[in-house]
Amino acid sequence: MMKNIFLAVVTAALLLAFPSCASRINGSLAEGGQADLGINAELKPGMSALITRLAALSGTPGAPLLDGSSLAASMAKAPGIASVSFTNKTPSSIEGPVKISQINDFLSSGKASGLISFEQKNAAGEGYCAVNFNLASGPQMLGLISPEITMYLSALMAPIATGEALTRPEYLNLVASVYGKAIADEISSSSIRASVNFPGAIQRVKGGNFSGKRADFDIPLLDILVLETPLSYEVVWK
Repeated sequence: MMKNIFLAVVTAALLLAFPSCASRINGSLAEGGQADLGINAELKPGMSALITRLAALSGTPGAPLLDGSSLAASMAKAPGIASVSFTNKTPSSIEGPVKISQINDFLSSGKASGLISFEQKNAAGEGYCAVNFNLASGPQMLGLISPEITMYLSALMAPIATGEALTRPEYLNLVASVYGKAIADEISSSSIRASVNFPGAIQRVKGGNFSGKRADFDIPLLDILVLETPLSYEVVWK
């Protein structure tokens, strides 16, 4: 598994339960490697309608489209999670805090080991945080978060769940052929936006922007679902 990517991609992994949604993450990373995140996620109209239809076919109509308490219970078992709590603002939206006890341990198991590299001080006195995941580690990473997430994304034929190699256009065409162009368009236009504060003044960022101690990332959902190329982000501070 490759060594580099940034914390925002890790927080993005927490939201893979919510394909085609508007997601926002705000958080901070402490010197010791602990992280506090606040997550807001809301399904877009087309995906909400699709999930409602699928729920009716499965015999579970009326359940929340995003079940905050159920997702929190599954995520609480994942490596590196200290605590997690989600509440439903509406049946199609959730919000809540996630505490990570040690960023190096987050989702660290098997092929997903080494997802994050964190070092508070190196020989140059710089702190470093990087995260990486790819198509080979994606299915196991999802399984560590929640088996239900894997089933959900498999129904959407997302390569991160199925392990099948597809290009972005191939995946969108597949989704459109099964669920309609509106769903494919929602996935294509969705992104996960993250703002994270770091222990010191940021010196450089790969894949995002920064100001002072804060790094900002806008991660296309399609890139995460397909993983046509490994995701690679990193932050260095001093």
